[in-house]
Amino acid sequence: MYQLGNNKNYWQVSKDRVDLQRIRKKSNLVTLSTEPRKITFDLQHTAIIVIDMQNDFCSKGGWLDYIGVDNQVLQNPVNKLNMLLPELRKADVPVIWVNWGNREDRLNLSPSVLHVYNGTGEGVGIGEPLPFNGSHVLEKGSWGASLVEGLHVEASDIQVDKYRMSGFWDTPLDSILRNLSVDTVLFAGVNVDQCVMATLQDSVCLGYDGILLEDCCATTSPAYCIEATLYNVQQCYGFVAASSVLLEAINAQVGEEIVNEHSRVDSRSF
Repeated sequence: MYQLGNNKNYWQVSKDRVDLQRIRKKSNLVTLSTEPRKITFDLQHTAIIVIDMQNDFCSKGGWLDYIGVDNQVLQNPVNKLNMLLPELRKADVPVIWVNWGNREDRLNLSPSVLHVYNGTGEGVGIGEPLPFNGSHVLEKGSWGASLVEGLHVEASDIQVDKYRMSGFWDTPLDSILRNLSVDTVLFAGVNVDQCVMATLQDSVCLGYDGILLEDCCATTSPAYCIEATLYNVQQCYGFVAASSVLLEAINAQVGEEIVNEHSRVDSRSF
């Protein structure tokens, strides 16, 4: 029979039959220490969303650098992500890069969105060329909208363009997550108090479980913004964890599976 769909949500079809069973893979449960308490979730129904790790925000010569913002801190998540993402891919967790990737004509952007990036009309805003390299700010296909150098991206990763602070408005992100049978979403990227937080909030409003990976996020905002974000995630929206703790939980789960498999082999040998 022919498989219609992805490996987490599919039918099997033939000339005379359609099988709607959607055979599920065995659960892959991990228990993670978070704030405010430990949680258990299924990696088979989990995805990670990495937000706005783009040149215009994170790189020298990008838009933030041009307007005089010290953006070096936004490079901090790169190494953490490069350690975490390979292990998540091994566990069949979808990696989704959600980045600004605006239309050249900006026809889906209202003045309230454009105002954030060029409030007086005297600067360089969304879709306008930076004077020293000509890159159009956050425009799809531009250098500025590309992922920052140093991140390890795989061909199997999923790319989603966004057009607001939140990655859900006017995008296919919700449809993609539901079609992948995702219940729990891990969040990483920049700025943690702005686009990451906005996307996490919307995800919870849509019924997903939200886990913020604190050490895989960064912001150029003052420290009190980070404190408020972490407080509000824990208080109102979900959980806060460290990627190092998640890696330990995944490795512990893999080790337990190996022990159990050896036990099954030993029991069959008698």
